[in-house]
Amino acid sequence: SLPFSSTKRLALGDGARRLHVSAAFSAKAKVSMSRFEPDSSVNYQNLHSNVNIVRRRLDRPLTLSEKIVYGHLDDPHGQEIVRGRTYLRLRPDRVAMQDATAQMAMLQFISSGLPRVAVPSTIHCDHLIEAQAGGAQDLRKAKEVNHEVYNFLATAGAKYGVGFWKPGSGIIHQIILENYAYPGVMLIGTDSHTPNGGGVGGICIGVGGADAVDVMAGIPWELKCPKVIGVKLTGSLSGWTSPKDVILKVAGILTVKGGTGAIVEYHGPGVDSISCTGMATICNMGAEIGATTSVFPYNHRMKTYLEKTGRGEIAALADEYKDCLVPDAGCEYDQLIELNLSELKPHINGPFTPDLAHPVSEVGSVAEKSGWPLEVKVGLIGSCTNSSYEDMGRAASLAKQALDHGLKCKAQFTVTPGSEQIRATIERDGYAQILREAGGVVLANACGPCIGQWDRKDVKKGEKNTIVTSFNRNFTARNDANPATHAFVTSPEIVTALAIAGTLKFDPERDYLTGANGEKFKLQPPTGDELPLRDFDPGQDTYQHPPEDGTSVRVDVNPASNRLQLLEPFDKWSGKDLENLSVLIKVKGKCTTDHISAAGPWLKFRGHLDNISNNLLIGAVNSENDAVNKVRNYLTGEYGGVPDVARHYKANGVHWVVVGDENYGEGSSREHAALEPRHLGGRAIIVKSFARIHETNLKKQGLLPLTFADPRDYDKIRPDDKISIVGLKSFAPGKPLKAVVKHGDGSEDTIELNHTFNETQIEWFQAGSALNRMKELQH
Repeated sequence: SLPFSSTKRLALGDGARRLHVSAAFSAKAKVSMSRFEPDSSVNYQNLHSNVNIVRRRLDRPLTLSEKIVYGHLDDPHGQEIVRGRTYLRLRPDRVAMQDATAQMAMLQFISSGLPRVAVPSTIHCDHLIEAQAGGAQDLRKAKEVNHEVYNFLATAGAKYGVGFWKPGSGIIHQIILENYAYPGVMLIGTDSHTPNGGGVGGICIGVGGADAVDVMAGIPWELKCPKVIGVKLTGSLSGWTSPKDVILKVAGILTVKGGTGAIVEYHGPGVDSISCTGMATICNMGAEIGATTSVFPYNHRMKTYLEKTGRGEIAALADEYKDCLVPDAGCEYDQLIELNLSELKPHINGPFTPDLAHPVSEVGSVAEKSGWPLEVKVGLIGSCTNSSYEDMGRAASLAKQALDHGLKCKAQFTVTPGSEQIRATIERDGYAQILREAGGVVLANACGPCIGQWDRKDVKKGEKNTIVTSFNRNFTARNDANPATHAFVTSPEIVTALAIAGTLKFDPERDYLTGANGEKFKLQPPTGDELPLRDFDPGQDTYQHPPEDGTSVRVDVNPASNRLQLLEPFDKWSGKDLENLSVLIKVKGKCTTDHISAAGPWLKFRGHLDNISNNLLIGAVNSENDAVNKVRNYLTGEYGGVPDVARHYKANGVHWVVVGDENYGEGSSREHAALEPRHLGGRAIIVKSFARIHETNLKKQGLLPLTFADPRDYDKIRPDDKISIVGLKSFAPGKPLKAVVKHGDGSEDTIELNHTFNETQIEWFQAGSALNRMKELQH
């Protein structure tokens, strides 16, 4: 492996700003790839300078999160900084987009009228490959079925200066970890698990596509100044306990909304016992507690990983600037959690929510008492959370023990490599073959079952069953579209052990298996190398670099396509209060972005706003009747599907609101969950509380995300109410709005609604969307 880099000049934005960008070439055994990379020396110099400016201004020690975030301020001298209150204007180093969200992001960038992206950006094809038969067959089929979309993304990337990772290259977050993330980077990605890059010391944040468009356009990106939750790790990991158990435990402590508005910063002596890819696992699943992102301090584990992935020069620079890449002594956290890794036991979380934490030793008895199916039907390892070389090696060490005793997995078993590099390396080193011999099916280097891209055949819809995965998310019906599937998330090691045993009522630390010869044996704790002894095998070349000049590249969107549709601007605010809005649906309980805009079979419409709007809120529970996708149409008096009633209201000039519960919009970063209600005539979403990314996405599309000042006012809203939102003519930051609620019986309630809009975001609302406002500012 002979990594080297050369520095080029790249024009940014309108040409007024220029930045050094290095085109890094990785000369490896089978592949040569060129990619735009930020010049780390320039970034570290800027980071160091900005951190010193801010530290002098605040006159206090800084957390690591603050150093990297404030180190990317657009105006470090003048920016008001109050954790949890002020909005920061930031200059991220790069943008990454997965193919399902990149379609809408690139459609928005095209409609902005700008000629080329202003920061290094990449598209990653990982979401549209359905798991059916196995890796090679599934990839071939995906390329056929999604040819139109892949061609759009490849040509749009070439035209506008965006790198393109082809289908089969791997999952976006693993590619970023292997190529683009580094200590101190600020990267935004159009996927909620972008925080995975915190494992190599970066501040990597999941956003909606409209946020990505801002950064690609060279506009400062806004983020509410995050609070910082410290997690102090002592002791060390050993035996059956894995990095995944750290975040499974933290999720149980903080719950799915406990991290909202905060960065989770791990520190303490226990950090050094965790591999770099293990740290990435922990940061990745931090999305499940609502955290803005998670991060670890720079250490020797990161340095080794950078060197092994061809980035030794960056590691050397990180050593030089280490003061910027670790927290200051005496820094203060808004909340502090302490975990002793030596006492931490293996965990498994679920079903139906990723914060219902159980020690593995107890989950069997809890399942029996709760009526959850004990038989494990399928074990699934891999995903962006747990598909590292170390993960696969530790799982293979358990599979090998079973094979040595004449056993295979009792459950079905699938393996999802995180990248082409991981796939090629585990094939070369024999791990993949061991997992196959134990009954595993190696799937494509893609998201697959983790996001519902799984053509599951072994159970009927509605049939109660249990699956265990090393994924990050286990909401109802997420993996296989079956609401009766009880999905549990755990480490790849525990998944493998439970797949071998075939039951939740198996504690590998205590229980015995029976070999083919009738003799009982215990599985020994898993082992596996952190990184391959030889270099990684990069596998096939799957990267397309954009040309220096893409002006001649043609990007086609067929007007008759059912997969892609050019965007029309949303209408501007009328200048008046929003009066007599109907209640489309009053949602009861958990309402994630999967409930608002389902994935799975709907992924194929992510580039066609009108078609994908046919899934609006079809998974949400209607408080009126406890049914899904069944709401009353108050123009006809009949019940219909949520999108059908919304379309009927829109066709008849009736605007509407959605009323929701706590942590509305948790989960994925998909901005379709905000675009769809706007497209179908929605004007406001009124809830008890929001998840961070979804609230921002709603603002970007010109909707009003509002919260009940008194959460009990949720109970005052009835399905047949007419709601008027008043006070919009004097709409201002920090000033609540009011809702006049007219009930069907003639009575009225007036309730107070809070919001988190700042002045810029109010301009988005008034212009009809953030994109509309961007265009106004160009003229």
